[in-house]
Amino acid sequence: MGETLLVTGSTGFIGRRLLRHPSLSGEKLRVFLRPGSLRRDLAAGVEEVRGGFDDPNALGRAVTGVDRIIHLAGVTKAVDEVAFDGGNVLPVQNLLEAVREHNPKLGRFVLVSSLAAAGPASEGTLGVAESDTPHPVSAYGRSKLRGEVAALRFAGDIPVTVVRPPAVYGPGDRDVLQVFQMLGKGFLISAGNARRQRFSMIHVDDLVRGIMVAARSERAAGHIYNITSSAPWSWNDVVSAARPVLGFGRVFRVSLPAPAVVFLGALVGGAASLMGKASILNRDKAVELLQDYWVSSPRRATEELGFTSLISPEEGVAGTIAWARGQGLL
Repeated sequence: MGETLLVTGSTGFIGRRLLRHPSLSGEKLRVFLRPGSLRRDLAAGVEEVRGGFDDPNALGRAVTGVDRIIHLAGVTKAVDEVAFDGGNVLPVQNLLEAVREHNPKLGRFVLVSSLAAAGPASEGTLGVAESDTPHPVSAYGRSKLRGEVAALRFAGDIPVTVVRPPAVYGPGDRDVLQVFQMLGKGFLISAGNARRQRFSMIHVDDLVRGIMVAARSERAAGHIYNITSSAPWSWNDVVSAARPVLGFGRVFRVSLPAPAVVFLGALVGGAASLMGKASILNRDKAVELLQDYWVSSPRRATEELGFTSLISPEEGVAGTIAWARGQGLL
């Protein structure tokens, strides 16, 4: 038996895939679950500790005796910045406080953040580098950045690594999948200038591999890494990768203008706010969708960790569509 690995957010898209990754076959796995979480897809032998991120005793039990922690848990929608911090900042702080008290010799703490913490790039070729000054454009992005800052405050005592993925797709995803569902029906609706837009995307299996490379690299301690695609995508790239698998012909494409997207986001988000609910579509999300260049640079991860994405767009899209068809989603 190898090391003991604690994973938070194990019931999410990335977490479920990580627990099944071949590189973890020799590890002892432990997950931290909220009291009401279902034990979804957890293999026999995976240990579970239940509690909230505001429960010091549960956190102490979770972190005691583990060698590495992969912190995936977080929120992508919330009613306000305080609620975003409750999901993306306080859990980081509380986990690391528990590590400092109960497991000060932890081998590595990996915070899985987001490209949203860095903000969009100013151009679509080189992309945002980890050394660039962050400028998140949404409450979500700002909370992820505050989570990074909180984690790196502990870096003098605990080996902390932050990884920033861009958009993630693959078997199990329901967000990027909506694009393939539209294409399967012969149309594509996007926000902003579709001809100009470029974006990084990474297949979930490449991301999991990158997370574990960062978790095991001595050089990665105290640093931030973009775990991202080797080259940016365009909307034409997405259409080209999906066409041979879905078999569609001409695509009817609609690019929603910025004023319409902002108005719709404000309308939907405002209605949800009045009901005290969080909405994935709001003014903040509209601003994110309208950016031209959600592109991150892979250079540091390649040079320092030896990580490059291996799954081509064609292979990744084909596998995702095959999975979706098997689930009756396409």
